[in-house]
Amino acid sequence: MEDLKRKLLEILGEMHPDVDFESCSALVDQKVLDSFDIVTLISEINDEFDVVISADKIIPENFNSVDALCRMIFRIMEENE
Repeated sequence: MEDLKRKLLEILGEMHPDVDFESCSALVDQKVLDSFDIVTLISEINDEFDVVISADKIIPENFNSVDALCRMIFRIMEENE
């Protein structure tokens, strides 16, 4: 899970180098990530982790923090095993 988190932090850091993603817990709610960022992030996650994020998982709760994103990706990976 730490490797997943580290890579996710790299992806997010490339998108917004000025944001402290490790401490932010309201990325969507505070409009740190906009809809274009979410689409880009989903594409990057798909490429990096070979997972498909279905439409029902695209909710603010899954994108509000790095930990929430990691949990969602991990759940998807487990479902695909």
